[in-house]
Amino acid sequence: MNQNERLNYLINYLLEDLHLDKDLFFGEDLFTTYRKLVNIREAKPVSKKFLEIQDEMLQEENRKKGIVSFENDNNKIILWKGDITRLKVDAIVNAANNQMEGCFVPGHHCIDNAIHTYAGIQLREKCHQIMKQQGILEPTGKAKITLAYNLPSCYVIHTVGPIVREFVTKKEETLLASCYESCLNLAEKYGLKTIAFCCISTGVFHFPNDLASKIAIETVKKHLEHSTIEKVIFNVFKDEDERFYKQVLQKNL
Repeated sequence: MNQNERLNYLINYLLEDLHLDKDLFFGEDLFTTYRKLVNIREAKPVSKKFLEIQDEMLQEENRKKGIVSFENDNNKIILWKGDITRLKVDAIVNAANNQMEGCFVPGHHCIDNAIHTYAGIQLREKCHQIMKQQGILEPTGKAKITLAYNLPSCYVIHTVGPIVREFVTKKEETLLASCYESCLNLAEKYGLKTIAFCCISTGVFHFPNDLASKIAIETVKKHLEHSTIEKVIFNVFKDEDERFYKQVLQKNL
């Protein structure tokens, strides 16, 4: 199968599974339609053939985007701007919601949606199993780890950041720092050496970007003083975040 044939198979399977009409997605490119369908699909088993074709398709998509490695970078802390799903590291960090099953908004441009889309539906199924066993919503500031499936990274560490309503409280600052600590502790527990953090809580959770970058860097730098982790990548996507991280990193050197 070529890529279009794979996508057509997956889309037709999902349309039948979700009882939707293909005309609803008329005029869209195939991957956009596929992404929307997997975004709205709840965790449940699929056929072995679906998984095989999905994995082939996603691995090809990830290759086309380009895989980024930091093997030749000797810095312990690295700032990198771009798509976190391209990173070949031991673990990438996902800014999850407290249901921990990914973003269900079709085609949403959040990191949770992107990670679940490019990892494959196995990720939502695994998160569902973890949450079913846990029996409660994921507490803010804690973290869970899963395989990364079709992503270039080995693992995904999922953490729930604080939601800021009107202004940032000391409790919310502490909870954000706890997100970074929880992820680092979990990475160490699994013997991981490289971890890439996204800008936790700064999107729809409304944590101020400048303060979030300061908490992230200061928490990580302090932790690395007694850590087995060899390399931390701060992954930013917006120019605004890149500017804030550069400013804080320069002050902390």
